[in-house]
This record gives sequence, C-alpha cells and structure tokens, in this order.
Amino acid sequence: MIKTSQLTRSFITENMETTAVKEVNLAVEQGEFVAIMGPSGCGKSTLLNLLGLIDRPSSGSYDFNGIQTETLSENSLTRLRRGSMGFIFQNYNLVEELNITENVELPLVFMGMGRKERKDKVSDILHQMKMGHRSRHYPGQLSGGQQQRVAFARAIVNQPLLLLADEPTGNLDPELTKDIMVLFKSIHMRGTTVLVATHSRELLENTAQRVLVLDRGKLVDER
Repeated sequence: MIKTSQLTRSFITENMETTAVKEVNLAVEQGEFVAIMGPSGCGKSTLLNLLGLIDRPSSGSYDFNGIQTETLSENSLTRLRRGSMGFIFQNYNLVEELNITENVELPLVFMGMGRKERKDKVSDILHQMKMGHRSRHYPGQLSGGQQQRVAFARAIVNQPLLLLADEPTGNLDPELTKDIMVLFKSIHMRGTTVLVATHSRELLENTAQRVLVLDRGKLVDER
C-alpha cells in the first residue's frame, strides 16, 4: 500500500536549510499496524504529513496504493487524501465553532455525500465512540479524552484505507490511553492500515506489529 524511495523533506528558514526527513525508504502492506518512534524533533510528524499527503516531499517518491503521488496536482492530492485517508492529531484539531456532529461530518461533506447518508454515518460512528449523547456539544465543552474520541470518529467516518495518528495519546492519562488503544485495535481489525507516531509504551508493546525508529530524519532501525 505504501512505498517510498529516498523520501526527503527539507525546510529553508533564514538562509539555513534543515532536513526533517532524509532519504526514507519504507514499505507498508495493506492491513499492517506500524508505529513510528524517536526523540522529539526527529521527523515523525513531518513523515506522517508526507504520507498523509498534507505536505509534499522535497525529493524522492511516494507510491500510495499504486498511485505515484509526487506528480499529482493539489486538487488530485486533496481528493485522494479525503477519499482514502484519516488523520488524528495530538491536539485534536477540532473546529471550535462547529458542534461534535458537524466536526465529524466534515470529511463526508468534502466528499459530496448526501445529507441523510451523512447524518446516518455520523450518528452511527458517534455511538460507536460512546459520544452520541454529546452530539450537539462543542469541543470546548468536552474533556481531552472526549475530544480525542471525536477526533477519532472524524478520522474514520469515511472508512479510510489508511489511518495516520500523531501522538494520539500524548495528552491523555493512562486510563484514557487504554481506551484509545482499544479503538485502534478495533479499526485495525477491520482491515485498515494504521501508522502511529508515538512515545506510548502501551501502544508500542500491545498493538503495533512493527516499530520503525527515526533519528534526525533517517530511518535507523526496525523492530
């Protein structure tokens, strides 16, 4: 499903070039659960942004599900991302002005899905996440754990082929971390490919099938 060759992302600021991801060669098969770990600033988030088509590489290639992505237009990248991928951010990235139903509904709106079908899907996924009773609340009215459940619901409501998560348990206490782990296991069992950047030992030891180690932007180890 995922194949990269010499994938590199550099940034130029104040006449200085910084390479956040350097010549990463990676292959992930459909249905795998892969964790990415490494110290802060090692390039985990940048790599996820590249694989999630949020950012473009400076050089190298990225083949997603048989599609060479580096040559696609911005519109084509957007359609591919919205139709095939879900993304969970550490800080949730919920839209404060929208209620929970409207937040989860966003990917389906972008896909052009009809209103009734959207409402049915959102209602179903919120009940699966045990958040149906909060459907009319706003993000600011929820705890961190509840916001992460809503972010999870938004990421998987379109039944993505690939789910990417950037430190999804970083702001949660141990009990809530266990709840999120159960959600990851559930979506993985449905056949979704999962890539998670994490420092969570529980996630690494109990859920991930493979662990990739990044150091200064380079893939240095696999466990």
